Amino acid sequence: MNIDNSALRAAFDPLTADSQSGTDLNLDVILDVPVSLSLEVGRARIPIRNLLQLNQGSVVELERAAGEPLDLYVNGTLIAQGEVVVVNDRFGVRLTDVVSPAERIKRLR
Repeated sequence: MNIDNSALRAAFDPLTADSQSGTDLNLDVILDVPVSLSLEVGRARIPIRNLLQLNQGSVVELERAAGEPLDLYVNGTLIAQGEVVVVNDRFGVRLTDVVSPAERIKRLR
């Protein structure tokens, strides 16, 4: 199979600001792509028997201690840790530690 490199390069030209060298990425194309952001307070493993017994007022003990940072995930990938804050009567998170881009790439493998 013979692939025309110029056709491939033309298909990906919008991704590069400098289409000749292809070194400068133009991130404007992806800036409006929505991602899922989630915060994890902690985890617990319980038998189905106990799960079925949960009702209003039940307490589930988490594996994380009180005061430990929350994990912030983007599309299921850990990107930061933080603490809960209240801003104008709404919950928010203050980032205390951000995973470096190099570390995020390592975790993808």
